[in-house]
Amino acid sequence: MKLNLDKQESEFLDRVLTHWEREGSLTPEQVKQLKSSTEVKGFDWMRLAQYSFWIALVCGAIAIGSLIISDKVLNWLKGLYYTPDILISAAAALIAAAAYFLGNRREKIYPERVFSNEATIFTGVLFTACSIAYLGKALDNGSGHFSLLFLLSVLIYGVLAYKLNSRMIWLFMLVSLGSWFGTETGYQTRWSYYFLGLNYPLRFVLFSLVLLAGCYLLKSKKWLANFWDLTYVVALLYLFISLWLLSIFGNYGHIEEWANVKQLDLYYWGIIAMAVAGGFTLFGLKTKDAIAREFGITFVLIFIYTKYFEYLWSHIPYTVFFAILALSFWFIGRRAEKIWNLNV
Repeated sequence: MKLNLDKQESEFLDRVLTHWEREGSLTPEQVKQLKSSTEVKGFDWMRLAQYSFWIALVCGAIAIGSLIISDKVLNWLKGLYYTPDILISAAAALIAAAAYFLGNRREKIYPERVFSNEATIFTGVLFTACSIAYLGKALDNGSGHFSLLFLLSVLIYGVLAYKLNSRMIWLFMLVSLGSWFGTETGYQTRWSYYFLGLNYPLRFVLFSLVLLAGCYLLKSKKWLANFWDLTYVVALLYLFISLWLLSIFGNYGHIEEWANVKQLDLYYWGIIAMAVAGGFTLFGLKTKDAIAREFGITFVLIFIYTKYFEYLWSHIPYTVFFAILALSFWFIGRRAEKIWNLNV
């Protein structure tokens, strides 16, 4: 029985076999035999399944929204207005528990049904958030300290992700962790523009550095093995998006303050951002860390083009502006093509 591969997998396998043949690891006869044991799928059904389930979730949400705006449902919802928040929280928690149980059971019985299983788990994640939100309403004492709800969701999602070995739930835990940090620092300063003299992007630079340090300190832990690369990617996203915002807004917390400052006066934030991105690129190349390398290269380009737009958009003719832009992308494309051909 031949192994079914999609087009991308087949092309990758061909490149690998060709490389091994050149290196002498495989003979031409072995390569021919291995290639004959595979066949290209006529259609990428897995990708269709993935898109279909996500579209189903979106359409389901639209259907629910359309149902809600009908007069009968609106009248019914008005009747639910007086339903105790704790009761709604408990009901949502039960639905979430059922979704987690069903999703976990399906993963054991039907492991090949990846996307339908993930959609079931995702339903549980949404109802968990709903349950926590209504629990917060039920326990609200008027303090406005709702960052505690994000902290609670971090704990709940973390435990669930570990118990169910779910990377999707772990991702929501990391998002909740960032939400808790942002709202907690805001609450501690009574929602002023600065926390210890830091605006939000600069706070999240420090937050991401702590998260990255935690990644490397816990890299050898078995319980984190399935979640380590995802945590690493999210930490780098927090870091580079924060640096990108800093390169634009600097350490200004209010838009009116920033509007009175020339972008050239914030050049040093751009230099810092470029230095960090360049550092991660070199680190990735030296240690063969593909994640660090790709993040570094990607954000070096993002930082360069951001500054290009900031400094030259209104200072040179549009013809020249876009001509330079076209030539730069052509140059990048050519260099990328050469590097790709060297690696084939």
